Amino acid sequence: MAKNIPAMFDHRLKLIICLVVSMSTNISAHLTADYNNISITILGSAVAKGAVCLDGSPPAYYYVRGFGDGVNNWVLDMEGGGWCASDDFCATRLKNHLGSSKYMNGTHDFGQIKSQNQTENPDFYNWNRVYVAYCDSSSFMGDNIQSETGINRRGARIFNAIMEDLLAKGMANAENAILAGGSAGALGALLHCDGFSELLPNAKRVKCISDSGVFVHAVHLPGADKRANLFAKVAAYQGIPIDSLPSSCTSRMNSSLCLFPENFIRDIKTPLFLIETAFDQYQLGSHYFSNGSAWKNCTEHLELCTPSQLQIMKNYGIAVRQTLQEISDTTSVGMFVHSCLRHGHTYESSGWDSSYVLANKTIAQAVGDWFYGRDFFQEIDYDNELPLFGNCTKLTASTYDPSLYA
Repeated sequence: MAKNIPAMFDHRLKLIICLVVSMSTNISAHLTADYNNISITILGSAVAKGAVCLDGSPPAYYYVRGFGDGVNNWVLDMEGGGWCASDDFCATRLKNHLGSSKYMNGTHDFGQIKSQNQTENPDFYNWNRVYVAYCDSSSFMGDNIQSETGINRRGARIFNAIMEDLLAKGMANAENAILAGGSAGALGALLHCDGFSELLPNAKRVKCISDSGVFVHAVHLPGADKRANLFAKVAAYQGIPIDSLPSSCTSRMNSSLCLFPENFIRDIKTPLFLIETAFDQYQLGSHYFSNGSAWKNCTEHLELCTPSQLQIMKNYGIAVRQTLQEISDTTSVGMFVHSCLRHGHTYESSGWDSSYVLANKTIAQAVGDWFYGRDFFQEIDYDNELPLFGNCTKLTASTYDPSLYA
């Protein structure tokens, strides 16, 4: 019997090792496949508060808990998707995710600033990470009565209801927190930035990030009146309360102009980081900088642009840089402003950890250093007067008038 004990022990040890290896392999495969694929949270309790999507369905968000030393840190990323300012246009959104949680995906892939991959997202990978779905078309700012055709305009209530729910889930104990957003969601992040900070009075750091949210008025460029009219229509239709806009701005000008960040961003007290391009593809193509019939093709395919169209882009780039330069005299605003033709960054690797480099840093590195105070970062690319392609390569000399660089 004594002779069999070592053999039995060896056999059991092998079984245990095989079991551990098998479990580790399965866990590793599960994490690789699923740890960034986050399930939706439908906030049914918000309906009673009037916090509903355009079609009256409940708002929603995607949330994964933090862990390790990130358990009390939070990053919220607010989805974008433009605006609607009429019953007819808003009605086109009632049957998709921009107007109804009924059509939102059951899961959302968390990459970049929301990624749990430490290599991709070294500074925020283990934080509580939230993606706030966008279904109000008002940059989370509207608070109007239901329209005659049954369209709800309750963006501000959606924001408040989701914040209340997250505070109850532990955000009230946040040590570090970021409110971020992309495009229309970035405009919402800017407008809600100070209010978000006030929700977390005991946090060590609260900061905001705007990704492609500086929509410029550019009063000296073509289409300025149309751009102002666009935001005036959004404010009126969505019922954006004047008292929800910065009083430092509304006391100086028409309140709808206070949706242009250039008119209020200097008055935001909470530290900000702006991720922008001097050549925003969406704004160039959709915000009335040219009414030429071939302009849309130019903004989507630089190689098709004529010299006169490239001059419009050059003028736009000058206006954007001047706008941002005017707010760069404060250490409370960090910025990464490149020259690649695109709109939005933190939804893909080329806009985060593998981005265009300024001052030897990617966007991910610049944001992380700025947030933790390791290095102040405020860089505007002045080396490229014309836009780079979306992949950040230059136009070839055969496709443009070289004098445009003069």
